Amino acid sequence: MRAVTFDVSVPRFLLAKSVGRVTDSVLYGAFSGVKLVDRPAPTLPGAEWVRLEVLLAGICGTDIGNLTYSASPAMEPFGSFPAVLGHEILGRVVEVGAEVPQVAVGQRVAVDPYVHCRIRGWSGSDWCGSCADGRHATCERAGDEGPLRIDGAPFAPGTIQGYHRSLPGGWGQEVIAHRSQLFPVPDALDDRTAALTEPIGIALHAVLNTPHPHPSDPVLVLGSCPIALATIWSLRATGFTGEIVAQIKRDHEAAMARALGASTIVRPGDEAREAMVGTGASAYMPLVGDEVYAGGGFPLIYDCVGSRATLSQALRYATPRGRLVVLGCAAEMKNLDLTFLWARELDVRGFTGYGREQFRGETRHTYEIAHELLVEMAAPMDQLVTHVFPLSEAKRALGVAGNRRKWKSVKVLLDPTA
Repeated sequence: MRAVTFDVSVPRFLLAKSVGRVTDSVLYGAFSGVKLVDRPAPTLPGAEWVRLEVLLAGICGTDIGNLTYSASPAMEPFGSFPAVLGHEILGRVVEVGAEVPQVAVGQRVAVDPYVHCRIRGWSGSDWCGSCADGRHATCERAGDEGPLRIDGAPFAPGTIQGYHRSLPGGWGQEVIAHRSQLFPVPDALDDRTAALTEPIGIALHAVLNTPHPHPSDPVLVLGSCPIALATIWSLRATGFTGEIVAQIKRDHEAAMARALGASTIVRPGDEAREAMVGTGASAYMPLVGDEVYAGGGFPLIYDCVGSRATLSQALRYATPRGRLVVLGCAAEMKNLDLTFLWARELDVRGFTGYGREQFRGETRHTYEIAHELLVEMAAPMDQLVTHVFPLSEAKRALGVAGNRRKWKSVKVLLDPTA
């Protein structure tokens, strides 16, 4: 089968760091580690597994960060390479193991790519605390080999399918998945919307685990990536009726934010400052450094960027005892002033992935809740998909995803069937 693979190395890391920014050559040049290859199709390792034809697979901002080595190296021990990339996967079932009752050949499914203890081959009594609690995205065995064997080899370490040597990701024509990873897609959802299940799930997981403020209190969402836009939608879908202020850079992203439920759009800088002052905040200029505020502010801020600039802004814009939810790929940061973390008694919490959620009196997986709400809300979520490329144009797709300003891209998908 055809697939896009990625391998890491110290020379590639040093080359990327020497360039210091996202460029086409760093993303997919001769020394990038990204290759379009022919490789054997995966085979089922057991009766609880299925084989899928990949219909669509997303390119995530995390992918761009990892391929350019701009993400923190702290997570490197929890991946294994070389790997077929792609953790946002919509597939069609083509082969079903004998112990997989919930899906049938021909059915569309969204794949939860996080690799947990059960997938690794551990029995229930040996599961880690996170997996036993239904929070498998933080599996504590991610750095270890598992007892399962794939094609005769030990199951490799890794947090997520797509950065996992044993489990090819969605940037290939076929994948295998454990039964616990599969979530049938309702017929009412088109392929493009269904392909967004993974980033929607990340946003919805954070929103479901963060109490809504009072409707009279505004929420600030920083960022215009798919997860930021899905956060706006998730707030509305779960019943928040108050003001949502969305900080958006570009016009095409602003239109999407409005369509998904944003009340007010502001650009970073002066417009964002005006929104802050509009909450009743008074502005003060210290002897050196950024402007600071007292009074007013936002009791809940979702930072879906995770940069030094946005985290600094969120810390200064939050009300005393406000909540700051970090959904962006926050990593190493220089000169981040944490003064208001303690001076405002802020609650800062990060989220990753998805899991078992309490919703409407039931315990269900985030994906199931997302599908239910997508059908109920009938929001134009498919508009987030701005570009779709065949695997043969994967390098071009990476270039478009890596330069959102030039190409007006939001979510870029690969179509391995094309």
